[in-house]
Amino acid sequence: MCANNVDELVRESDNIVEMLRGNATAFTLGEHFPAIPNEITNWIEEQRAIIESVALGDLSHHMTEIHAEGPDAFQFFKDFSVNSFENFEIGDGKHIVLCNARGHLIGDGPLLRLGEEEFWGVPWGAENWLEYQLETGDYDATASFDPPTAKKDGGDPESFIIQVQGPDAYATLSKITDADIKDIGFYKFREITLAGKQVRAFGHGMSTQPGFEFHGPFEYADEVKSAILEAGEEFGIRHLGSKAYNSQSVRLGWIGAGPPPVYDGEEMEGFRKWLGTDRREASFSIEGSYDSEDITDYYMTPVEYGFGGLVDFDHDYVGKEALREQLDNQQREFVSLLWDDDDMVDVYASLYGDGTPNKYFELPRSRWGNSAFDSVTKDGSLVGLSRRRSYEPDIRGIASLAVVDLEYSEPGTEVTVHWGEGSDSINPRVEDHEPTEVSATVAPVPYTEDLRKA
Repeated sequence: MCANNVDELVRESDNIVEMLRGNATAFTLGEHFPAIPNEITNWIEEQRAIIESVALGDLSHHMTEIHAEGPDAFQFFKDFSVNSFENFEIGDGKHIVLCNARGHLIGDGPLLRLGEEEFWGVPWGAENWLEYQLETGDYDATASFDPPTAKKDGGDPESFIIQVQGPDAYATLSKITDADIKDIGFYKFREITLAGKQVRAFGHGMSTQPGFEFHGPFEYADEVKSAILEAGEEFGIRHLGSKAYNSQSVRLGWIGAGPPPVYDGEEMEGFRKWLGTDRREASFSIEGSYDSEDITDYYMTPVEYGFGGLVDFDHDYVGKEALREQLDNQQREFVSLLWDDDDMVDVYASLYGDGTPNKYFELPRSRWGNSAFDSVTKDGSLVGLSRRRSYEPDIRGIASLAVVDLEYSEPGTEVTVHWGEGSDSINPRVEDHEPTEVSATVAPVPYTEDLRKA
């Protein structure tokens, strides 16, 4: 039987977790960033440029953009966002967070208010949810969705999204604009002239370094990129490949939406039936040492994953009461884990000599799959989950983002990360290997100072 939608996939599956763990259609970075090579020069030098000089990241190809207009556009986003919409003025951006009725995270990302009735954003993970709600709801608003390049049969994006970040970002940009870009605050935006082109300058970035994001018609993306790269040449600017770009989120402290909380529950049935098998929810994958038969154990909650400060109760929205319960009964804290250098050397040493090696740790981070889940223990007991992980140049080692029980969330606490899935793993892209343990130390999120708001 061939499923026509996600609901049929769920009904045909004996075990949802196994379906996602064995998902052979899981994307790789090459598929997710079809127009961006893994490396433009060398991923190590590209990583270093982010924190030592200046780096350019091209985000034009891997996200779905939403452009919504109409008298009810403001109310539409308000009905599905946990954030307060008070003082959300034209020229402001807001990092919106969206949940289902049980308070499980569906997606998050920036939303910009372009006009009284006009909004633009990239709600990572929630694009299908918003499209469904707008299509089935009673809103006097319309929206266009510009999908990733990989979904467009070779067509170009409607607009470009370019980030410029690093200690020398201001010096680089000042050479190609007369605008006082330092005056644009964090999550604020305005129209400026950059390299002779009208662009939207947005105070935002995916690193802890200061910088900006620029939006404009894709037809002159190459001109803008070339001008930025030429201006930054004296500072050692690097154009980021997909490897270096994807490693930034660990340093910043952002995981991104995990397994879509759609695979169970009657309240999500309509959405499941609406979702075709070509949608993200049908091809999602999970990997890692943590193994539970209950799919809800893999769902994310805003409070656990660092969005508690964005939750507001000044209006009605989907998931409000569930989030109130989460805040009143928080069990885990969002942290960074710094992996032990000697233990990681042993993981790589196992590739040589006799015996079954440990699971390969691809540098700077794995290029396939959507969500990692590695068990974190203390004295043999499960105390949390290690999630997105990466090599980070400023610490010359491996860091990951994790949720751990409150009792073990104090920086400096020693825990153990369980690395590997074993010979019986059903993951089609995981080799036969011997599981091992890696010591780790709890650190804050982010583990380094965030200079974007300075």
